[in-house]
Amino acid sequence: MPDRCEVLPGDSVVARRGGGLLWVDAPGSPALVAALHACLGVAGPGAERVLGAVAGQVPALGGSSASFALVLVDTAGGSGTGVALWSGKGQPAVDGVPVSGSSVDGCTLASGFQLGQTLYVGPGQPVPSMPPGVAYDLVEGTVPGSGAMLQLAAVAHASSAAVPQAAAPSYSAGSDAGFGGAGSSGYGATAAPSRQEEDEGEATAFWTPDAPPAPVLRFDDGLVVTVDEDLVLGRRPDNHELVTAGSARPVPIADTQNVLSSAHAAIQRSGREVSLVDLGSLNGTHVAGPEATEWTQLEPGVAHPLSDGDRLLLGWTVITFEQQPE
Repeated sequence: MPDRCEVLPGDSVVARRGGGLLWVDAPGSPALVAALHACLGVAGPGAERVLGAVAGQVPALGGSSASFALVLVDTAGGSGTGVALWSGKGQPAVDGVPVSGSSVDGCTLASGFQLGQTLYVGPGQPVPSMPPGVAYDLVEGTVPGSGAMLQLAAVAHASSAAVPQAAAPSYSAGSDAGFGGAGSSGYGATAAPSRQEEDEGEATAFWTPDAPPAPVLRFDDGLVVTVDEDLVLGRRPDNHELVTAGSARPVPIADTQNVLSSAHAAIQRSGREVSLVDLGSLNGTHVAGPEATEWTQLEPGVAHPLSDGDRLLLGWTVITFEQQPE
């Protein structure tokens, strides 16, 4: 089972790449955000030196009042350690316990600490569990968020192997990169059959064919969202009536230019057909075919069927619709 990174929506920034996880709240300090983001790809014994060098540059990068928490993890072999750098309100935590470190140029640096089953980055103490319906799973990319909790599957598996326990029910979402998936939130999750149930399947008189793979939305920053249910996309879509009624999942989109509406557009499913609907956005929703050279603006409230390769334009965000082969 892969690691899961649950992100809480918010106005700060959460990024994940490779073994790196970052939360940063540094308005007006794009150079600092870029420097921290570049550290996500750092791995190996030199990671501590790199983060120490970054700590010395934080004031020069305009981050004297910034808050951030950056952790680089290595779970090779089923166990691992972490290296972390944080400042301001930022605080990494392992299994709910804040990581301790040493002061370096106004920041705090920790290295060689043992990983547990969960790793948190964000402001202050981590929440005990992600509130249902608001967390989503980030595989890779940069999204708005007020904190992130990484479920370390490899480490959890290694630690649980030492003490046999009764198997708890497992849950799986339709995608490793979907929003509002499984994990601690339980929102939009479906129970996965136990091994015993799978073994007993041959003795039943019923057979359920595998569902066809769900289509996906591929964002221009690398984020992938599975369209396994209706979605509402926008700057802050959590309060839209479709989301609060439980009939759609929110997909928050980073909007540094303030060109997106809070609830900009919706993705609606009807069997294998997927449609795009503009929700009365201020700057409109546009679509273009794979070979088209011009964008077509949608009429608000009118569903537009999507085909494989169609491109969506919401504000300055370009999204590609991909229909998975059956």
